[in-house]
Amino acid sequence: MYANAYLFFEGRCEEALQFYQDALGARVEMLLRNRDNPQPPPPGTMPPGTEDKIMHAALRIGDTLVMASDGYCHGGASFQGFALSVSPDSPAEAERVFAALGVGGTVRMPLGPTFWSPAFGMVHDRFGVLWMVNVMPAG
Repeated sequence: MYANAYLFFEGRCEEALQFYQDALGARVEMLLRNRDNPQPPPPGTMPPGTEDKIMHAALRIGDTLVMASDGYCHGGASFQGFALSVSPDSPAEAERVFAALGVGGTVRMPLGPTFWSPAFGMVHDRFGVLWMVNVMPAG
């Protein structure tokens, strides 16, 4: 059994996928657009002009698979009550990842040493997803 995060970007999924590819070196492993759906959604559930929006995507971040979609394209994605955590191999890599995720976002806890990690920080990216960047201690 697997548990994967599924993020709904409400119209900005393609932009988010490109951002995570650039920031994290993520890879898109699957991408289906609304126009690819052999069973169109019930009338009134999707705004007109959303045929090219993303119905489903699978994004590989290291060893983790994160799912994503444009959802119902109602605008204003809301990511609350959770964070995604990444574990770079070194403080230098953590600095690069933290800075990349923070472009257009908001730092919640600056990256720095803690009692459990040589480098830990929290940042909301420009889509509102909270990321925890955490280097595991050696040993």
